[in-house]
Amino acid sequence: MAERERSIHEMLKDTPSMNDSCSSVHTGTEGGSNMVVGIGLCGSISSHSIGVGGGGGGGAGGAGAGANMNVGGPFNAPNSLPLRNHSAPTTPMSPTSPTSGNGILTSTDGSGSLIRTSASKIDSIKNWSISTYKCTRQIMLEKLGKSQRTVDSELEAQIEQLRETQRKYLSILRLTRAFSSHFQHVVVTQHALADSFADLAQKNPELQKEFTCNAETQRNLTKNGELLLNALNFFISSVNTLCNKTIDDTLLTIRQYETARIEFDAYRMDLENTKPEVTQSATALEETQRSYAQHKDQYEKLRADVAIKMQFLDENRIKVMHKQLILLHNAIAAYFSGNAMALESTLKQFNIKLKSPNAVTGSWLEQ
Repeated sequence: MAERERSIHEMLKDTPSMNDSCSSVHTGTEGGSNMVVGIGLCGSISSHSIGVGGGGGGGAGGAGAGANMNVGGPFNAPNSLPLRNHSAPTTPMSPTSPTSGNGILTSTDGSGSLIRTSASKIDSIKNWSISTYKCTRQIMLEKLGKSQRTVDSELEAQIEQLRETQRKYLSILRLTRAFSSHFQHVVVTQHALADSFADLAQKNPELQKEFTCNAETQRNLTKNGELLLNALNFFISSVNTLCNKTIDDTLLTIRQYETARIEFDAYRMDLENTKPEVTQSATALEETQRSYAQHKDQYEKLRADVAIKMQFLDENRIKVMHKQLILLHNAIAAYFSGNAMALESTLKQFNIKLKSPNAVTGSWLEQ
């Protein structure tokens, strides 16, 4: 026995020290049994299992590939590390999102509304896609002559006449703007010519009378030209408002009416194709009839709106153009006939203030 103990002690002396090993890992548990695993320099692993008794003694076993020792009493290894979970902490759960029994997060106050909102958006996209498909199909079938379209001959003739009127008014507006631009250059040139004549009249005493006469003539022409420019600008502004605002507002309603007409014809064709089918379910047939009635009401409402708007537009157009055409005629006739008094009275009649292109704007105190 003594020889065996001495051989064991000698074997322990021959083993390298724990502090001398290049890499050692020490693990253990708190309170039951401690396990120390040492990794030597050459990669050999020796394990020492140490059991802790409740207060009794222990015995020494034999030595084999490793050495197992049972030591009675508490054992405190200075280099041992406690066995604890040192992994990364998990994400804390929100107190308002408890987990159900199967581990799925549930919401206590918003999941139902979120699902309903998503469902409503999906339904809206679905309905829009179906409507767009039906309208596109209807347009293609109408162009190919394979589908009948709802026609209101009287209303469509009025719509085409309105569009033609807008095109002609826009042409008049473009030409009047060109005339006003060219005439403004003439007025600016006349003003510069009057200044040149007045300067030469001061520097040439022998021709002072002639230069002064021409300077006065050019000043009068400039003054009358500025009056005509104001009349032209007033005419341009009124016609521009009529073409690009008043008529455009009616044309916007007309475009909405045409879109409603296409949708109405698309759903009407669906209803006509659905009625002969015997296998069609009652729910689907009812849904088709409901969609048809809805688009029919919208189509008739927009058709009535278009008729009313075109009637009011026609009355307003006649009134505005009557006033503007009289203004343009009187102003141009008075200017080119040299009747300055008639030109001024025309501008006063239409409440047009003189705005000279060369005038300097006063301060805000004067205004």
